[in-house]
Amino acid sequence: KQWYQRRVRGSIGNTWQYDVDDLHPKMLSRLYKRFDTFDLDSDEKMEMDEVLYWPDRMRQLVNATDEQVEKMREAVYTFFFHKGVDPENGLTRENWVEANRVFAEAERERERRGE
Repeated sequence: KQWYQRRVRGSIGNTWQYDVDDLHPKMLSRLYKRFDTFDLDSDEKMEMDEVLYWPDRMRQLVNATDEQVEKMREAVYTFFFHKGVDPENGLTRENWVEANRVFAEAERERERRGE
């Protein structure tokens, strides 16, 4: 089992488990396409530096200020960290889909508990 699956199933009493067969093929394709967008060097490993490129790109696209770019970098870092992108080791393409599904289930559980 992946480390992030255990995090969702921890002490909160949730019995959900990831099963790739429960995922619609179009969703699977969409998730892999999204991964490929963020994997800038196409090494099948998404690294935090690659993800943090996009807030800097925002500066060019919409003429964002340094403060806006920094706020976006913080938000992107937090979001992708919780999606399973380790700051030192990144996240491999083979684990991307599971990480997304686990993140979604964790969010559903959080909402169920009113957090």
